[in-house]
Amino acid sequence: MAARAAELLPVPYFHVVFTLPSLIGDIAYQNKAVIYDLLFRASAETMVTIAADPKHLGANIGITAVLHTWGSAMTHHPHVHMIVPGGGISLDGSRWIIKRPDFLLPVRVLSKLFRRLMIDKLIAAHAAGRLTFHGAHAALVNTKAFTAYLAPLMRTRWYVYAKRPLAGPKAVLAYLSRYTHRVAISNRRLVAADTKTVTFKVKNYRINGPGRYKTMTLAAHEFIRRFLIHVLPTGFHRIRHYGLLASGVKTDNLALARKLLAIAPPAPEPEASGCEPPTILKPCPCCGSAMRIIEVFEAGEPARYGSTTMPAVIRIDTS
Repeated sequence: MAARAAELLPVPYFHVVFTLPSLIGDIAYQNKAVIYDLLFRASAETMVTIAADPKHLGANIGITAVLHTWGSAMTHHPHVHMIVPGGGISLDGSRWIIKRPDFLLPVRVLSKLFRRLMIDKLIAAHAAGRLTFHGAHAALVNTKAFTAYLAPLMRTRWYVYAKRPLAGPKAVLAYLSRYTHRVAISNRRLVAADTKTVTFKVKNYRINGPGRYKTMTLAAHEFIRRFLIHVLPTGFHRIRHYGLLASGVKTDNLALARKLLAIAPPAPEPEASGCEPPTILKPCPCCGSAMRIIEVFEAGEPARYGSTTMPAVIRIDTS
């Protein structure tokens, strides 16, 4: 969060959501790494392409994207949440462009391009043999069957949603922290459990007001099955950055954005004098917090820090 705070700009931020249709979600369950990656790529390409179009914004934008794969009842529901600055750097790099403080990009236009890009990428992945199919979907290994499976999706509207601007940098950070650190279900939603069942709170997004919150009871093995659906492939990155915020160009782009917005760069964090830089080690076996080396001292030398300076610390005697 500290790293993200240093990247925030004094502009409105929008929350945009790209959701895969259920038919693709069904085959994504059998091809997590490939289709989740395509979801990231197609949604980011959609945003960057439409934003660069002079008919809409005519600017290069920055995107922080987070993958979620669940609905409230822990069913399989792959979608990407994006936090996007409300504006961008003009294509010639000469100015910061923002057309309306309460509007980013038209969702219907985003939806159409997202649909086309995602379907094109799925067809290319199938042709390259990158997709596998099992059980009820085994027949989709055939190219004609796969094309027929996707055909209805080309005629339906895909779900893209843009929420109103977030209120200030603190709200953006709070939003990011909720969405980046969330798992399929949090402890606060658990109501009861015994050897046979688990009861938890669910939200019906089609209902507004208190009536949207209900409880659901599942057999214990079904609850565990649903939870494990959302375990990502090893090494898969569920937080990614695109456009102005892509790694390698982010530092220069943020410096240019601050210059165009006439704001000072963030102050560098003060370095601790007389101490080695903090080094992240294994979690504390007692509390699970990160342990850090806060001091290195020779044998017989008194320690400068007391044992209560910070939780989960290590002092190292170099003898």
